[in-house]
Parts: sequence; structure tokens; C-alpha cells
Amino acid sequence: MPQPTLSDVHVNRPLTNVSLAFLQNAANFVASRVFPVISVSKKSDLYYTYDRGYFNRDGMRKRAPATESAGGGYGISTDNYSCDVWSLHKDIDDQIRANSDQPINLDAEAAEWLSGQALISKEKAWVTDYFTAGAPGDTWTFDVDGVSAGATAAASFDPTNAALNDVLQWNDAASNPIEDVALGIEYVLQSTGFKPNKLVVGYPVWRTLKNHPDIVDRIKYSGGVGPMRPAVVSIEAVAALFEVDEILVMESIENVADEGATNDHDFIGGKHALLCYAAPSPGLMTPSAGYTFSWTGLLGASALASRVKRFRMEHLSSDRVEIDMAFDMKRVSEDLGYFFGSIVA
Repeated sequence: MPQPTLSDVHVNRPLTNVSLAFLQNAANFVASRVFPVISVSKKSDLYYTYDRGYFNRDGMRKRAPATESAGGGYGISTDNYSCDVWSLHKDIDDQIRANSDQPINLDAEAAEWLSGQALISKEKAWVTDYFTAGAPGDTWTFDVDGVSAGATAAASFDPTNAALNDVLQWNDAASNPIEDVALGIEYVLQSTGFKPNKLVVGYPVWRTLKNHPDIVDRIKYSGGVGPMRPAVVSIEAVAALFEVDEILVMESIENVADEGATNDHDFIGGKHALLCYAAPSPGLMTPSAGYTFSWTGLLGASALASRVKRFRMEHLSSDRVEIDMAFDMKRVSEDLGYFFGSIVA
């Protein structure tokens, strides 16, 4: 045996240039990217809504000589928002700080962990408010259910009627997602005068779409040249095929197991899809399927509507790192959304 041994000349200790932490990429989350964010100075307030029926009705009339013009008007009502405040903290004990080794940075790690928790929480709130199946009218005016077989015949199909709103799930080769999305665009456009510009899908839905034979067949001749340069079914290509400005894929995950139990990870977005019109930016008399009211009057402006702060907890001999969020995600026009529930098996 060689002397000295490997263990005699080296004591294992943590590397200072690498560590592993599964911090999800912020790009995996869509909650702050689907609908416009409105900065508000107060926790709650009112906003005006206009009855679109008045704006889409023809009120013009022929006018005879020496007579008054026809008169008309439009209806205005109010709705409201109310921002809830969400918070979480991580305490850093003085003894643990004094005993920590490199490359551990307790303050930075606490801030990163809290920001990740905020992203997950806000994504789940987005799903609850916008991305949950229900009877038509309970969530969105147009709500269809994916089924494995026996979809309702097109002649009697009605996305506003829970008894007639079945469509074949997109993992079935006989399904027609291109036509399903086109029909959704038509329903929203006919009802509101606005054409949906975004499609939000859970990751299992995107995986199914990019491998659907109809979509592959439409795109396969638009890719590279030669056997080593195949066509790529990209998000941009499918968005162009569906005639929407953007497809957002929900790639975020959550561990739904209790602490101490075996990890149980799942996609937050599930197996649904939402076709909607989202205003490019908020403004007066500007419709949108949804808005996020961000209470910047409390926390300041940020994409996450959040603030991270650090302060001393002397009675605990610890420093506290804390995050707050304050927002209200609201469906402000149910007719501008077309929801596909459980659209893949």
C-alpha cells in the first residue's frame, strides 16, 4: 500500500465554485406574462366598465332635411379590485451564520428561495383565477371539455352549454386542434369584436401539440434542408399556424408533498389550454380578458409585485429575510377567453 494514503493528504470539504440547488427559471412561469399589469396606489378601488353592446349596435339613421339627428348613448357601470397581501420569511440564526462555510451565502440563498416560493405561489393563483375548468360562465363564457371519445357532433356543438361542449382530446390522432383553436377564435371574435391573440398551454399540452400529425404535416416543409436539418416544430411556428401572436407554455412545477414526505412533483398548469385576448398594455376603454392589479403603492413596482427586505429579530438572535406580494388577478371580460379543460389525456 502506498504511503501516505489519499486520505492522509486530503480532507474532503465543500467545493467553493459549485453547488446544486433546483431553482426554477423565471421563464417557466407565465403569471406575469399573460395579462397586462396595472399599478395601483390603493389596496382596493373601482374601475369603469362599458357595455360593449352599445358600441357594436348600429344607431345611425337617415336624416331628413331640417330635422334633428338620431340620438343615442352607451351604458357605464363599475367593478372593483382588491389586492391581497402574501408573505413568507426565512430566519438566519446568528450561530448558524457564524458556523457556515464557503460557498454558503445565507442571505443570498434566503432571498433566492423566497423569490422562488413567490413565483410558485403567484403561478398557482393565476391557475385558480384563469386556468381552472368549470361550467361555461363559472370561469369563461366559452368553456369546452376534452374527452377521449364520442365528442359532440359539430352541428350541435356549443361552448356555452356544458351538455354540448365536448371536443376530442388532442392526443387522439383523429382530433383537430387547428380547427378547435380556429373555432375558438371565431366564437370570441363574433361575441366581442376582438380576435384572441394568446394561447396559454400546460406543458403536457405543448408536448402533444408539437407531435400532433396535423401540425407536423403543416410545418414539416418549412424547416431546414437535407436529412441532417429537419424542420423544427417551434412555438413560433405553431403560433403562426394557429394565427395567434404568442403561445405561452407553463413549464413551472410544484412539489405537492408535505415536508418530510416523498417528493411529488407535478406541472402547475396541468393539461389545459386558454385562448384569450390580452391587451398589449392597460389603458382607458381598453378591454382585456384579464388584468393583474399590482399594489405598487405598498410594495413599489416590480414584475412580481413583490418586495424582499431584511431586518433584525433580536429576541430570536436572528436576521429575518422576508418577501411580500400584493396583487389581484381578475377576469375582467369573460367573453374574451375560450378555455379547453383537460384537452389532453
